[in-house]
Amino acid sequence: MIDEPSVLDYFKSLLTFWRSPPIKIPGEDIEVDSELIDSYDDQRERHYDEVLGGDDEILEIKPHTQLENGEIRDSQQFPWRAILSLILALAAQFSLEPGPERTWITGSILYIIAAVFLVWAYIRGEFKPAPIPEADHAVEPMSVRTIPLLLGILFSLVAFILFSSNRFTWLNTLLWLTGLTLVVVALWLPASKEGSWYATAWRYLNTQNWNLKISPWTILIIVVGVLALFFRLYRLDQVPPEMISDHAEKLLDVWDVLHSQTSIFFPRNTGREGFQMYLTAGVISLIGTGYTFLSLKIGTVLCGILTLPFIYLLGTEIANRRVGLIAMAFAGIAYWPNIISRIALRFTLYPFFFAPALYFFLRGIRTSNRNYFILAGLFVGIGLHGYSPFRIVPIIFVLAVGLYLLHRQSIGFRKQVILGLLLMGLISLLVFLPLLNYSITNPNNYSYRTLTRVGTIERAYPGSPLLIFLDNLWDAMTMFAWDNGEVWVISVTHRPALDIVSGALFYLGFGLLLIRYIRRRHWLDLFLILSIPLLMLPSILSIAFPAENPSLNRTAAALVPVFLLIGLSLDGFLSGIESHIAAPVGRGLVWVISILLLVWSGYQNYDLAFNQYQKNYTLSSWNTSEIGEAIKDFTVAIGSQENAYVVAFPHWVDTRLVGINAGFPTKDFAIWPEDFQKTAEDQGAKLFIVKIDDSDSMNALQNLYPEGILQHHTSKVPNKDFYQFFVLPE
Repeated sequence: MIDEPSVLDYFKSLLTFWRSPPIKIPGEDIEVDSELIDSYDDQRERHYDEVLGGDDEILEIKPHTQLENGEIRDSQQFPWRAILSLILALAAQFSLEPGPERTWITGSILYIIAAVFLVWAYIRGEFKPAPIPEADHAVEPMSVRTIPLLLGILFSLVAFILFSSNRFTWLNTLLWLTGLTLVVVALWLPASKEGSWYATAWRYLNTQNWNLKISPWTILIIVVGVLALFFRLYRLDQVPPEMISDHAEKLLDVWDVLHSQTSIFFPRNTGREGFQMYLTAGVISLIGTGYTFLSLKIGTVLCGILTLPFIYLLGTEIANRRVGLIAMAFAGIAYWPNIISRIALRFTLYPFFFAPALYFFLRGIRTSNRNYFILAGLFVGIGLHGYSPFRIVPIIFVLAVGLYLLHRQSIGFRKQVILGLLLMGLISLLVFLPLLNYSITNPNNYSYRTLTRVGTIERAYPGSPLLIFLDNLWDAMTMFAWDNGEVWVISVTHRPALDIVSGALFYLGFGLLLIRYIRRRHWLDLFLILSIPLLMLPSILSIAFPAENPSLNRTAAALVPVFLLIGLSLDGFLSGIESHIAAPVGRGLVWVISILLLVWSGYQNYDLAFNQYQKNYTLSSWNTSEIGEAIKDFTVAIGSQENAYVVAFPHWVDTRLVGINAGFPTKDFAIWPEDFQKTAEDQGAKLFIVKIDDSDSMNALQNLYPEGILQHHTSKVPNKDFYQFFVLPE
């Protein structure tokens, strides 16, 4: 009697798919398990690389493909499971959009069903992430240039001592940069003369006949780049329209920098790292845009744009170039990274430095090339001069190495990776040196912002810290689909952080990596999953102020792995279409689906950034630019800045912003009603700006200056009118 599996055995094999492939029932259409088709995926990948401009030979994929293990895959079977999982995920995310009938129940049920079909599609090979590139470890000499290393450490120690004044000077900066350069030179592993970048560039420049080839893939990259530039630069001077108090603090710090107060850590307003101040000072010096909102925007938007190529490179590093292109495209048009760049505060510096640091770190692990660890260390060190939440990044990289060492992929290469991590730590420490001195000599100032959120410096915990942490973790992990917080400055409040398409693809990508990790136990899958909550810890750890979580600024670096998962998800879906539907229909369907999803995502993100966010921001912020313009007109026509005043009123305009908008960056135009009498001593023309409902101040001015002229200024924004009270010269 033949020992055949029972129906119960078959269903058990389906439910325990992580242990072994499902039992094959004789007579059914033979379907290879997703773990057995890596060779097929290689063929498919080479196929579309050639179609999009690659140099590999085209592989003709037949309807039935014979795999190395002898099993046959029916590539003509319609991938309905994968398609259904995507449709259900899109429907789930659509149901979670803000509206009067919004409920999490419908979306949760649809997402659960989508997850079931995702698992099924993965088992059937219809929906799986692109294979992780093979490790390419090199055997490196342990050589170090001793003299440059010792000199570099000596110069760095002297610079560290000289940084105690919290000032960059010509001497300490020169010693610091010289020491850093010497240490990098001492540790850098030179490439062969034939393979070095400068040798390649020299050969290229000396070529008599240049052959510039623009492939279809190059055109795709250009199109995606132009699309991203449109979303990031369109109406930059108008979106957002007004500054808030934080911008005043920044521009005053920039003023200090350009007037020789070159601080390492800027203590104004509880303290800030200095990278943005020096970046904006450079923008003002080079472009001449002055102490304006636009100067701040130019610097941060440039950082946001330069993050995108590293998202592309990360996609190629963890999968393939199509994953990188998809991730870059969706990140380029997304409202989340767009807004945190446009708001012109330090928020975009978090992903800006994390993306290249992660790229070189992962490349260093895959190749065991210490040069990549050195480059990663440089970006980690500079990132620590950017935005406070970046302080979590060194811890994340240490945890990543620990995760790597626990997995079988590290066998035989653990020493190299540990050494690489140590080199990375050394370089980042040397770059961090100025702030290290400040953090030691002024620990309270340096850590104050963090301690007020994690600890009880400003207020007691509103409940159990553990329960608050768990609630914050849940809120942060669901912000992509449900609620991205209540801060109107950086978000369309109380809506998902991602658009419908990106949200659906993100959660499918999250599920795909989780399934693949259960099956294959690759450290990179688990790291990409865990990196998201780890990068959001600066927001999650707001235990004393849980209402501040989630926030799109303190979670900003998480957008890097989030959009990588989006790229992996859509690439896995398109791969299923390509491998199960014969060309040209399958290829055409891939293009149609890709374009439709990107257009849908782009349309919604355009509305979020340039309509909803713009409208809400305009209504929520004060019109200091209009008041500044009124004062500027007054000073040009008949008066002077010394005789222009904004009558202070609680919870109204920041009068420093009025000065900045009027063209007087260091002038605070505030005056309190009790000081009105002092203005009578001046015989010149005077202008008083008064809040429309401040009747007491208005009456006091009219009593003091009965000949004054009152004008009602109608604002372009509803409920933002103000009075202009003119006093003519005597």
